[in-house]
Amino acid sequence: MNPVKKALWFIESHYSRELTLDDIASGGCVSRYHLSRAFEAATGRSVMRYVRARRLTEAARRLAGGAPDILAVAMEAGYGSHEAFTRAFREQFGLTPEALRAQGHLDNIPLVEPIKMDETVLTNLPPPRFENGKPLLVAGLAERYTCDTSAAIPAQWQRFNEYFGKVPGQIGNVAYGICYNADDSGNFDYLCGVEVSDFSSLPAGLSHVRVPEQRYAVFAHHEHIAVIRRSWNTIWNQWLPESGHTPADAPNFERYSEQFDPVTGMGGFEIWLPLKT
Repeated sequence: MNPVKKALWFIESHYSRELTLDDIASGGCVSRYHLSRAFEAATGRSVMRYVRARRLTEAARRLAGGAPDILAVAMEAGYGSHEAFTRAFREQFGLTPEALRAQGHLDNIPLVEPIKMDETVLTNLPPPRFENGKPLLVAGLAERYTCDTSAAIPAQWQRFNEYFGKVPGQIGNVAYGICYNADDSGNFDYLCGVEVSDFSSLPAGLSHVRVPEQRYAVFAHHEHIAVIRRSWNTIWNQWLPESGHTPADAPNFERYSEQFDPVTGMGGFEIWLPLKT
């Protein structure tokens, strides 16, 4: 069964008590790394941000209904103090718990209801090839994202196009989009760059990452780049559970050869998924 379906059921059945990413991953019968990537690919949210949003939504319902003790509502939502609860509540809804209780209704409040998962997957995902990837030194532009802000990645690529072909020590004309340093809150670093011979001559403003030698499943993506999320969703939530392979907690990346046209978004590219050996 799709691990995200299991995780969603587990969250909805248990969010009223203390939950960790490990708890939810165990409920989905996968590793925390697998669940984090699969959940983000399928829903566009991180696991723990979704748990927090669901708890705050239920807290908002109680407060709009006139719950007399805000601290008790905060404790039930998993917060140890009124102050921490208020900060999270204001970040989620744009007003304080006291203000919501005073207004007594949920009109125009951005509640987060249980996710009905978009199960759209690619029907023509080609089977992968398997490669032992060599170590890579990649330099380019890096940004830190959440699931909510990752829609800005195409703009990051536009900025990097000004550097392409001019990065000191650049090797070849292949571009890489590398995802790394992910955490439990759904934050991750994304670097768009090129392979370089070393990092010693990089100008200010460029970042770099070392990709270690690793075993990969390599998927060819022939569709427009706009449907890349569907490819990742298919890989994490269909191919991987059926494959018998286990993902490695290592950078994953897209590889764009010279055939890819950044203007039209066509030409195809490859998705490299790290695997445990």
